[in-house]
Amino acid sequence: MKSFNPTNHMTHAANALWVASCLPGWLRFQSAAKTVRQTQARLLDGYLRGNEATEYGQRHGFATIRNAAEYQKRLPLTSYDNYATDIARIGAGQPNVLTAAPVQMFELSSGSTAASKLIPYTAALKAEFQRGLAPWIYDLYTAMPDLQRGPAYWSITPLTDGKRFTPGGIPIGFEADSAYLGPLGRWLVESVMAVPDSVKLAASIDDFRRQTLFHLLRQPDLRLISVWNPTFLKLLLDFLPTCWDELLTEIEQGKVEQRIRPDPGRAAVLRTLSPLRPGALWPELRLISCWDDGPAAPYARQLQAIFPTVTMQGKGLLATEAFVSFPLVGVEGGVLAVTSHFFEFINAAGGCLLADEVAKGQTYSIVVTTGGGLYRYQLHDMVEVVGFWHQIPCIRFLGKADHISDWFGEKLDERFVAAALTQTFAAYGIAPTFAMLAPDDSGAFCYRLYLESEVIPETLASALNAALSANFHYDYCRKLGQIGPLQITPVQNGAQTYLQACLARGQKLGNIKPGVLQKTSGWDKWFAKQT
Repeated sequence: MKSFNPTNHMTHAANALWVASCLPGWLRFQSAAKTVRQTQARLLDGYLRGNEATEYGQRHGFATIRNAAEYQKRLPLTSYDNYATDIARIGAGQPNVLTAAPVQMFELSSGSTAASKLIPYTAALKAEFQRGLAPWIYDLYTAMPDLQRGPAYWSITPLTDGKRFTPGGIPIGFEADSAYLGPLGRWLVESVMAVPDSVKLAASIDDFRRQTLFHLLRQPDLRLISVWNPTFLKLLLDFLPTCWDELLTEIEQGKVEQRIRPDPGRAAVLRTLSPLRPGALWPELRLISCWDDGPAAPYARQLQAIFPTVTMQGKGLLATEAFVSFPLVGVEGGVLAVTSHFFEFINAAGGCLLADEVAKGQTYSIVVTTGGGLYRYQLHDMVEVVGFWHQIPCIRFLGKADHISDWFGEKLDERFVAAALTQTFAAYGIAPTFAMLAPDDSGAFCYRLYLESEVIPETLASALNAALSANFHYDYCRKLGQIGPLQITPVQNGAQTYLQACLARGQKLGNIKPGVLQKTSGWDKWFAKQT
């Protein structure tokens, strides 16, 4: 029988309070599950009425639009390029452009014609994210009540580039992932977090990992690990053997400057274990939450092999621009976050359906309208409807609809890659006859450029890597170690080899399109024959 531990008791109480604070959101979502059309109509009407006096609202006649059919008829589908000028003006300090509510911050995402996109966040958009998170948390912690009995690790994003601001002084980027939870949720979560938010200030990625592991190892009762990409956790665990002895000494002796007490008992237990078998380090761990579909699926399976007795739960679909879906225990796929945003679904014929019009087994591309000022915005995320929870569609993420390579969240768009290659080649004064960038997962993951050129400068790879790093997400994945430095493979007869490979992969000759970016790996075996 375990002895009474006041710290565990306080953690349980704080978790219980957090779950209770999520109950209203869960009840709201349950009600919406039976009235999807009406719920979505109210959201759309709120966007139109609340923003009809904005520049964008006046430009598109929001005041005269009365229903979803008129909205779809009057407003075109949009992409980021349609907002770039307006967002630049907002960043410079111009109010009332896309939303009547002020933009509180921008979050970075990657772009196609631009290296990075600035996504505006208003108080309304943050509330929409919280309306998706609350029912997920309530369902998870009530379906698995043992999670409430110990701390959790919610991944923290290191500030690799420090704080940033727009010319108008608007901050760029959340300081912590818990910022999605709102003031109360953030306070409650941080009171039971296994790792303090301060680790984001680490001077380097290695130091960030070392500090994170120090705090995690001190938690024998760790119950939940929540990360976005499973490779984030895998790389963290892979780093553990490099600092194992140092961390155990610090746990044993404590850190006076941080008011962390010595814990020789925990250090003694850890010394009986191995950093090469992390599955044994946290015997009370019950759940790992991470992306587990699309390109993340094989990496989620790697985590399951490390923690065979721990439940794995997929994250659902979350984009920088919108909270799309979240998991419910025992439900296949992710339930659409119908209380968060207004959703549309583009089918194979190009038609736009509403959330209550989709069919099981069909594939769609997601379109969102949000409180952040994006209207009929195409996420280019392909999903399959795998069923329904009451009236709410349950969806599974398949991949990106546009030509984007996105294994770890790097979101390399073909137009951006093409521009980076063109500019770099011009800077070196070379004119390759064939150039194709593709992921290479045969060893340590990297992007490999298959290049046919009379001259290949020695520093070309580093220059191209720097050009691609203008993409915020690619650069971040590089800094985390998820993606290695770009490699160059010289090739001969590149175009012909590419054609043969595509035919062997089942493409019809008339459908093969030339492209500078591939989303699939395995190209080395074809081009290696030519070297």
